[in-house]
Amino acid sequence: MYAVVQVRGTAKTRREIKDTLKMLRLHHINHCVIIPDTPAYVGMIRKVKDFVAYGEVDACTVEELLKTRGRLTGDAHLSDEYIKENSQYAGISEFAKALSSGEARLADVPGLKPVLRLHPPRKGYKTTKRTYQQGGSLGYHGENINDLLYKMR
Repeated sequence: MYAVVQVRGTAKTRREIKDTLKMLRLHHINHCVIIPDTPAYVGMIRKVKDFVAYGEVDACTVEELLKTRGRLTGDAHLSDEYIKENSQYAGISEFAKALSSGEARLADVPGLKPVLRLHPPRKGYKTTKRTYQQGGSLGYHGENINDLLYKMR
């Protein structure tokens, strides 16, 4: 599973990049989506790599994000009781493990919003003009996306 966070805005960008961000459900800065590792999604991520930070996310980070930032329709907080009543999983931790391993999707829990609205990272982004390999915040982070998500929770 990949976690994709929009880092830059879309002013003065090409139409196809705006459309790809819209297909990924990334409409605002600091919004995060969790998507499966499929060739279609990987192609979409490569197209918008200059506007997002992405990487493989682990189960612990997914669990923390769902506990703190998971929202239901009506802007209610996600809880263990809701997941137990409305899905086959016993709680958020079990659902997060299934989600990170690719066995589940966010759509398996009815009413769960697919976008996680995050805070700006504590201590700020390094820079939004350079890639992660150059010392910035954009592009592929690998396993280090968990550190960025931890700072944004």
